Amino acid sequence: MKRSTAISCLCAALLVSAFAAGKGVGPASGRRDAAAQPMPEWADSLPSVYFYTEGIKANAIAGDSAQARECFMQAVRCDSTFAPAYYELAVACIESRPESAVEFARRAHELDTANLWYHALYGQALLYSEQYDRALAVFRELRRRDPSNPDNYRILAALYEVGQQPFSAIAMLDSAELRFGRIPMLSASKRRLLVATRQTDKAIAEARALVDAVPYEAEHRVALAGLYALAGKDSLALGEYERALAIDSASLSTLAALADFHNDRRDFRRMLAVVRRMFDLDAMPLDRKVARFEQFTSDMRFYREYYFQLDDLASALAIRYPRDKRVVELYAGHLIASGKLEQALALYKLHTADTPPEEAYFRSVIDIETYLQRPDSVDRYVDMGLALFPGNPVFHIAKGNVLSYSKHYAPAVEAYEASLRYADTDSLRGVIWGLTGDAWHQLAESSVPDGEVRLPGEPHRDTPTRRKALKACYGAYDRSLKFWPDNPLVLNNYAYFLAVEGRDLEKALAMSSRAIALTDNNPTYLDTHAWVLFRLGRAEEAKRVMQQAIALDSRNSPELLVHYGDILDALGERFIAETYWRKALEKGYRAEAIVRRMESGKTEQ
Repeated sequence: MKRSTAISCLCAALLVSAFAAGKGVGPASGRRDAAAQPMPEWADSLPSVYFYTEGIKANAIAGDSAQARECFMQAVRCDSTFAPAYYELAVACIESRPESAVEFARRAHELDTANLWYHALYGQALLYSEQYDRALAVFRELRRRDPSNPDNYRILAALYEVGQQPFSAIAMLDSAELRFGRIPMLSASKRRLLVATRQTDKAIAEARALVDAVPYEAEHRVALAGLYALAGKDSLALGEYERALAIDSASLSTLAALADFHNDRRDFRRMLAVVRRMFDLDAMPLDRKVARFEQFTSDMRFYREYYFQLDDLASALAIRYPRDKRVVELYAGHLIASGKLEQALALYKLHTADTPPEEAYFRSVIDIETYLQRPDSVDRYVDMGLALFPGNPVFHIAKGNVLSYSKHYAPAVEAYEASLRYADTDSLRGVIWGLTGDAWHQLAESSVPDGEVRLPGEPHRDTPTRRKALKACYGAYDRSLKFWPDNPLVLNNYAYFLAVEGRDLEKALAMSSRAIALTDNNPTYLDTHAWVLFRLGRAEEAKRVMQQAIALDSRNSPELLVHYGDILDALGERFIAETYWRKALEKGYRAEAIVRRMESGKTEQ
């Protein structure tokens, strides 16, 4: 900020005299209200200068803008004609309260019309408050009074553009060019206006002239290349991009512009080659690199067609940032999408040795090994996860899953129940109790002799172990639904097992109805709903629902085929029922169950 020499000298004199007299002009320590400080003796005309000086100190030294504003307000209370304080008040609130800034700046300008700083601030405050018509008048006057300031021309051109007078804006920039020569910032504004008014050839000429004037500035050649591209002169555009890169081969902005050029022409191979060069630059933040790669891979058709180029990008990131978690996840995801599951697994296993350890890597190893059906490896990494992250319920749940998979159902229940100690949300508690219920049901089923074949209405061979396990199963499901009433998996399983038992069928129907309402055409849930209807004696309704489930089941599940055959058989459509039973047999359903159906003409659950 400029202020008159007289005021500056006077402020300095006040400071010197105050300290010489042993009186500090500010608080000795802490923060105090300027108005409450001991006041030095002065002539009646000087209190405003004192508070103004205190405001400058509070702002520049203490960084206390609130105290500074209070000092400036006190200055204008002492002297309503003290323009410097109005100026500082306008500066202080121009962004947060532009309407107030307009009034303060206007007052400063009116009090000292010869001060160009006050006049310019008034115009800027009008711009901030979006009073463009008033601002136009102010900057016209400023240009007249200060014709050597190119900013006034630039702002006037922008105001003409806002007022939808692009030709007046161009004329203003031409005037600036005549006075100052070509200034890159003004030239850029002029080119944009020429393009907006469909004067592309003139815009090219403007850019060409700037390049000729400053031939070794890459950004000017990039601007010219963009205009050539806009005019459809691609060979000339590429030539300028090459010259710009010859000046600075590591210019991120030039490479980004060239990548956009190729992208606009759908020349994706060249575009990806340019992006590869961008990925080698430290100037491009890693976040932008990751975001760019994710953008490319969001379209699977693009991913497949340009797989080798994208693989090169992913490899470049993995080499350049080998320990960054974002890159590890990106590269592993790329390997999985490429069908290289073992390589992704090896990458995750390598990073389980990182320090500090990352639980996400252990979870990914467990998930992949579970998918590959390697329970021994799953068990090993689950135990490692539990040792490193004993309070994480995920690893306790995974331990339960491993035990359940290996048919150790009782220990699985214990592992699930142990995870409850660390669950911190009701939804997670609901999931855990649902898994606990599943384990209890598997324990109940394991008590039934292998190969037992039953017909509808025939009970299981009951045992005390089975009765106890089923009771615990349904109790766990009830607790699960208390924590998460709309868990579709638990609603479905609970309903199906009740239907198999032939008990609480109305309750089962309500749960299966809710499960299909919560999901989008899940064939398994539709099968459960159909089976509940069938056990309720509503076979026609069950048939319609089952037809929908069969149509949606892309896996051709043998269980669904058997159920549909059973429903058809109950409706007297024996021939079609046998067709579906045979299909189920082909898909791997138990042969003895199909044979008994064929022989008896009856249906099995």
